Amino acid sequence: MGNAVGTRPIRSVRTRAVLAAAVALAAVTPWTASGVAQADSPAAAPSVTSPATARWTTQTVAPGVQVRTGLLRHPDAAPTWTITVQAPAVNRLTGAATWAPVGDRSWADTTARQLRAAGFTPVEDRVQWAPYADTPRGTMGRRVRVGSYATQAAATSTRSELTAAGFQTTVDWTGYDAEQPADQENVHVAVIDPHGFTGTVEATHHGNVAQREKTSSVAAALGSVLAVNGGFFITSDADGVQGTSAGVAAYGGELQSMAAGTRAALILKDGGRHARIADLDTTVTARSGSAAHAVEGINRVPGKIRNCGRPGAAPTELPRQDLTCTVTDDLVKFTAQFGAGLPTGGGTQVVLDASDRVLSVGTRGGAVPSGGSVLQGIGAAADWLSAHAEPGKKIKVQEVIRDTDGRKVELGADDTIVSAAPTLVEDGRIHVDAAGEGTLDPLDLSFGYAWSNARQPRTMAGIDKQGRLILATVDGRQPAVSEGFTLTEAAAFMRSLGAVQALNLDGGGSSAMAVDGKLVNVPSDATGERTVGDTLQVLPPHRR
Repeated sequence: MGNAVGTRPIRSVRTRAVLAAAVALAAVTPWTASGVAQADSPAAAPSVTSPATARWTTQTVAPGVQVRTGLLRHPDAAPTWTITVQAPAVNRLTGAATWAPVGDRSWADTTARQLRAAGFTPVEDRVQWAPYADTPRGTMGRRVRVGSYATQAAATSTRSELTAAGFQTTVDWTGYDAEQPADQENVHVAVIDPHGFTGTVEATHHGNVAQREKTSSVAAALGSVLAVNGGFFITSDADGVQGTSAGVAAYGGELQSMAAGTRAALILKDGGRHARIADLDTTVTARSGSAAHAVEGINRVPGKIRNCGRPGAAPTELPRQDLTCTVTDDLVKFTAQFGAGLPTGGGTQVVLDASDRVLSVGTRGGAVPSGGSVLQGIGAAADWLSAHAEPGKKIKVQEVIRDTDGRKVELGADDTIVSAAPTLVEDGRIHVDAAGEGTLDPLDLSFGYAWSNARQPRTMAGIDKQGRLILATVDGRQPAVSEGFTLTEAAAFMRSLGAVQALNLDGGGSSAMAVDGKLVNVPSDATGERTVGDTLQVLPPHRR
């Protein structure tokens, strides 16, 4: 996974406190022996007493499936509303002017002097790097803030004065800061024991990879005992077809989306009887006789690559969260599960039947035939299709999935894959490779700071050493109700539950958990539960 910086792990005081809190909670409220994970206290865990308290309720929703709901509280936390002055920055990839929540010391000192001259009282804080596996250690930068307010409205009023004085600012809740404890965090943890649960666990797009549905709605339709949201997906028409996955995904043994670089994925074999987490890459090749051409996408708009991570992509070939990269030479496959109208525009389209035999060659558009597939090419890929696709002739598409150890991931009919980023726990140790998986950039503090370093709603998946699957959500973006986790807090929490492998799934407003088809957490969107791409469904026997 990500390349470690330095020769030994260094944990911040805040991370030690979080890990200690999580371990203490697990020790106080252990999983019962009825098929639910018992946390193992890691040897490296600090022995300090955590200030956190917790209230837990437990529900067995099926044999081998238990759900625990917890309210984690830090009584000494005292978050407030404040105003953060933004530092001018430049997007490292595009060169566009932007803003960052932290800057260097020179900027911070100068800004503090300007604020005092304008009649304000600034507070300058040093922000430390979280203990990621692949970022620098020590000071990230300086943050400049003004005021401490009991209400958001009061902070907003002062912000107007700062804006009038020429400062770029945001109103923030300090409970989202990694530097101090959250006052409350609402968590839901489900553990599925394959030795006691006789149903199946699978990722699904509910039959159409080009749609968005609520996690609870899919769960109700399928009769699931439990469900959580899955991986990253397209949310805007400007970035592609809404609902389609933005990372490697497979349902029912068929690859439905390619990897965005090498990022973390949850692999569920044999209907979830065997699960593992690994960084995956995908290689797909179209062959016509002795001629071959790389396929760089499945079920996405040619020329647009959400989260980047593909050869030839601009402005970067590396994974980059929530960025849409572009290419001018692109070959994309569409499967029978693509239930929307095919993308239109310049280029060439080849329609294939269930035997991979060419039915037609022409302009882009229409729909994927039942049981068949479609290839669309732009640029040189369009020329390749035009030169090698003839009605009645076969074009075979070969798909290979590999982990970072070079091992092939073979897909059977009962195998599924869902992916996101980043890795949280690897080989029983906290290992957050946020830079390598593209959720932040150590050279550009305007990118990914809040996504990675601030508390957010999150959905997490892990596996313990007995092979049990752990699915967890934490509510967030709800001041004084539930702040959420930073990435390192999410990793510490999953490790405290006994996870030896864990990854971060899609989060934010997408985070959702449903039990018996009913939503049990509180999503952060003002409109309620969000429609998402794929989901993870825990299905009773004979309900697949």
